Amino acid sequence: MKVLVTGAAGFICGYLVAELLEAGYEVVGVDNFSKYGPVKRSHDSDPRYRLVEGDAKNIELVTELAMGCDHLVAGAAMIGGISYFHEFAYDLLAENERISAATFDAAISASRLGRLKKITVISSSMVYESAAVFPTPEGAELTSPPPRSTYGFQKLATEFFARGAHEQYELPYTIVRPFNCVGIGERRALRDQEIMSGNVKLAMSHVVPDLCQKVLKGQDPLHILGDGGQVRHYTYGGDLAHGIRLAIESEQALNESFNLSTAQSTTVRELAELIWRKVHGTGRPLKLVSDPPYEHDVQMRVPDVTKARDVLGFEATTTLDEMLDEVIPWVRDEIEAGRI
Repeated sequence: MKVLVTGAAGFICGYLVAELLEAGYEVVGVDNFSKYGPVKRSHDSDPRYRLVEGDAKNIELVTELAMGCDHLVAGAAMIGGISYFHEFAYDLLAENERISAATFDAAISASRLGRLKKITVISSSMVYESAAVFPTPEGAELTSPPPRSTYGFQKLATEFFARGAHEQYELPYTIVRPFNCVGIGERRALRDQEIMSGNVKLAMSHVVPDLCQKVLKGQDPLHILGDGGQVRHYTYGGDLAHGIRLAIESEQALNESFNLSTAQSTTVRELAELIWRKVHGTGRPLKLVSDPPYEHDVQMRVPDVTKARDVLGFEATTTLDEMLDEVIPWVRDEIEAGRI
């Protein structure tokens, strides 16, 4: 099968392209490098991979590429950490709507005139931003109040693009919702503003790499947003990529949505303690300072992972401890190289 991946040079899709190539697929990627600038991946030289530098809003380009593919993964989006949600409240909504419309226009044409069989949409756990039921099952995005952030609202709108394209044009789809991706290779977004957290500039406004770099740079006491009681499900990028591939392949995933996540809940305070111990050992006590939280800092993000397990056979098996054993040395190398 030949798969077109938009946003192929991004964080999650970088893991996904590698997963698809490992599984034997031919992959075409599209990315305009607008988030980080040009990036290099180890799979760029794979003979079954072609990376096209281009804009996912270019309907003609995406349609031309999709016409020769069996599957389209809609991964391109303007995305960043929590500060991004507030700094670019309008741009996130407008830009991602343009990307969604162009992608679905191309997919509809390619399914009617070419060989495209399905689109898989990479959505977000932020569609559950206002959920009050935990663990949160698929379907709660339709019964909960709408997301309060423009980013969460737009990701929900993208899911309605998929439903609308199926209803009107019979375009098959699958929606996947990754939860708190953790891994290596992510950079500071080019447009991200410089934000200080105590005496350290945030690297990416994502909690895992930013806590890692603050601890490695010796910040003491350690600054966290809010009281540290926010609950997250930190999920390894490689596990998420595997789950997305299963969703692509499964006939039972047609016109369905799936939470892709570890089943393990972790508070920000627990995360900080684990990183601290890995860097400083047990002989140096952790002291925390609570900085004012952002408005859209969701307090509970706990998915129900039953459906993905039962339908796709997916379980995220990489532990947070194992993730940090990979991320901490990578962040240390980034600091020593002067990139963060």
